[in-house]
Amino acid sequence: MSPPLLKIEHLEVRYGDLIGVADVSLEVPRGAVVALLGSNGAGKTTTLNAIAGIARTSSGTIAFEGKDIAGQPAYAIVRKGLALSPEGWRLFAQQSVENNLLLGATPIADRTRIPRLLERVYTAFPRLAERRMQRAGTMSGGERQMLAVGRALMSEPKLLMLDEPSLGLAPAIVDSMYDSFAALHKDGQTILLAEQSVDVALEAADHAYVLQVGRTVLSGPAKAMADNPEVQRIYLGVE
Repeated sequence: MSPPLLKIEHLEVRYGDLIGVADVSLEVPRGAVVALLGSNGAGKTTTLNAIAGIARTSSGTIAFEGKDIAGQPAYAIVRKGLALSPEGWRLFAQQSVENNLLLGATPIADRTRIPRLLERVYTAFPRLAERRMQRAGTMSGGERQMLAVGRALMSEPKLLMLDEPSLGLAPAIVDSMYDSFAALHKDGQTILLAEQSVDVALEAADHAYVLQVGRTVLSGPAKAMADNPEVQRIYLGVE
């Protein structure tokens, strides 16, 4: 069996006296979609931020392609092939859709690859192609989410991390978004997905981990997790 693309062991992240993540361990196989589940405050965003180099790790290891990247700065980590589409989009509202996408390609040294990367994004999200010259700040919430994901894809990541991509969006928009994720997955994209929307995430994922108060408390194949009453009742607070 080939080693996982990403392996986290006993990750801890502290903000002064506050513990953002206490003990998270997980693996992301190459070519898989892995869901990171948990209620608000469970530690999902902190875990992704630690992987991306935005949050400083206190202890534990984050191995990407077999090398520990814990503690490295975000600009170095994105150049290794990890990209995060953050919760809340964080777009340049006054810039056009295409300019926001081009900013995502900053780590790409060979600029001749940019047109092909743009085409990949526009194929995944045709709405962005239609609005490529529109200012990002005038777009709908669903379109902004597509743009945030597209911007992350422009760095041609080996691992695409998505933080709450369905948050605040209408069900039809979420379905369309996840259809795009499925197409990317089919094309070989590895995805680590943090979600509160359990059913949507488990339908898309191959494997899932559940976090509770900053700890990994449950893991397994996504199909098995979907039928596990503990996921719904205890860890996610769903009856």
